[in-house]
Order: sequence, then C-alpha cells, then structure tokens
Amino acid sequence: MSASTPPRPVRADAERNVTRILEAAKVVLADDPTASLERIADEAGLARATVHRRFACRKALLDALFAQLNEQYLHALDEAKVETAPPLVALHRVTELVIGIKFSHRLAVDVVSRVHNGHSFLGDEVVERAELLFSRLHAAGAITAASPSWCLRLYLAVLDAVHQLPAGAPELGEGDDAAARTRLQVSTVLGALGGRGPQ
Repeated sequence: MSASTPPRPVRADAERNVTRILEAAKVVLADDPTASLERIADEAGLARATVHRRFACRKALLDALFAQLNEQYLHALDEAKVETAPPLVALHRVTELVIGIKFSHRLAVDVVSRVHNGHSFLGDEVVERAELLFSRLHAAGAITAASPSWCLRLYLAVLDAVHQLPAGAPELGEGDDAAARTRLQVSTVLGALGGRGPQ
C-alpha cells in the first residue's frame, strides 16, 4: 500500500465486536479485576482469536476502557463550559453530568477505578480542566482552598461517597434522585473547601 493510500475503514462487524468486547470486559472485570482476555472472550461470545486481534493484551483493553470513560468526562466538561461559565454554575452542571455518567456507565467506572487507584484514573486533560474550574472558583471567592489538586481530590472522595448512598437515604432529602445527589455533592464540597453553596 502506498503512503498516499488511505487506511481501510474498520468494518461494521469489527466495530460491533469491539463494542461487545468492551461491554463484556466491564461485566467480567467488575467481578474480577484480574480476569483474563480468554474469560472476557467467553463473556462476549466471541472466539479468543477475535479478542486478541482487537486487543493484543489485557493492558490494551484496559486502555480502551480508560479512553472511553475519559471521553465521557471530557464531554461533561465541555458541556458545563468549565472555562467560561460562571464557576458555581459550571461546578453544578459538571457535577450533574458526572453523576449521570457514574450511574449510566457504572461498570466502566468501577473497572477503571479499581485498576487505577486514586484520581489517576482520570486522564491528564480531565484533571487539568477540572483543576482549572477549582482555580476559577477560588479566584471568584466561592472557595477559600487555594490548591486545585487538593480540591479535586476532595471532590472525588465526596463524589464516591455520594454515589454509594442508597436511594432514599436521608442525606439526599426529597425530590429527584440525581438532582438530590448533585445538590448534596456541591454543597458538601463547597462547605469543605470553605465556600458557600449555590445561591
């Protein structure tokens, strides 16, 4: 193939196989983070050679799950306009979206979180943009904590606790579950960082 020949597009069935493999990986690895590619192939209902053709090793598969989840977080940061929206508005909106991701992609979040301990499961761009939001909150006087890295670590710790609350927990109060979790997350984080809640 010459240098000017464009690469062949991935066939539709190959794309479907990748989707099946990633979905199977979420199920299997949520149960057993050390599971082999062979076990994931069995869960996907595909030949082991098919899985190995798409993902040469376990790390390649985990990297694909990591990238998929980080794309969701980047989309949330884009939609919340963390660089330009009023910082308290952006914090509320990104929290609302991230809580949605944690519930709609629960298995992926669990798998990636187990494999990457701490907030290192977030890609560099996600961390950089999230920390920028906390810098903006500090500059606007909405929080007194000055270290964006510390703010993000605290945010993620609270997010995990809020996510683990059972539906109807007294901490959530009344109303829509997602909205209640968002309110609890934002008010707890702002309070812990020396800030004020949404007005």
